[in-house]
Amino acid sequence: MPFTGDKVRNPDEQQIEGFYFAWQESLRGLTADASTLALWQERRYRFAHRVRRALLGASFAGSASVVGPVIYGIYTVAGLCYIGQTHEAERRLGDLPVGESHHVGNTLPPELWDRVVVLRWPALLPTIPTKERATIEEIGYEVCGLALEYALQVKTGPLLNIRRRDRNGEWRARDLGKSRSRGAVHAARLPGLCQIVLATWHELEAVQIPDEEFVWDTQSGRIVLPARISRAAR
Repeated sequence: MPFTGDKVRNPDEQQIEGFYFAWQESLRGLTADASTLALWQERRYRFAHRVRRALLGASFAGSASVVGPVIYGIYTVAGLCYIGQTHEAERRLGDLPVGESHHVGNTLPPELWDRVVVLRWPALLPTIPTKERATIEEIGYEVCGLALEYALQVKTGPLLNIRRRDRNGEWRARDLGKSRSRGAVHAARLPGLCQIVLATWHELEAVQIPDEEFVWDTQSGRIVLPARISRAAR
């Protein structure tokens, strides 16, 4: 379900301030001296590396690694917070939890991620009309990925996608419906694929994974549960 204005505008600000300062104090403890900082750095990277392997590697004998075009989404206890896409999953998803170039980790560290959904959308192409397959051949997979990313963002409204920073230190709403980006322009040309992708996305986000597992593959995607990876590492 998309985020609503009330969810963004009306939190308990006093409680948020308390959590914020408690977070600062925790980080001061974790970086109090060089040896503590080194242990904290090592602990975080071990976790991020485990999440990276879960996102990309073969999840069980005979399963395929995740490569090529995908759409991915990050969920916390608040729900779906971010949707992105890449035509090079082996690079972008690998960086997602490490955060060397991906911005999401600045706001939502991977320790807070409950679920990551990865949709291998090319696996759905045999189910769409022939006319749309010809359109995809015309515009290419990279632009098609942008179109599907846009269509999913419009339908689901993840908070990190529907707001942007301004130069005054504030966040402002983005009206995705008025976008003239390549993704927005071409999404209208792929109604069948967009509909199938949305339905498959909802199926993936609802998959119930056995308690002992933290990564799960389906024919069209992968689900990773970083929160379980974190608990297992304790």
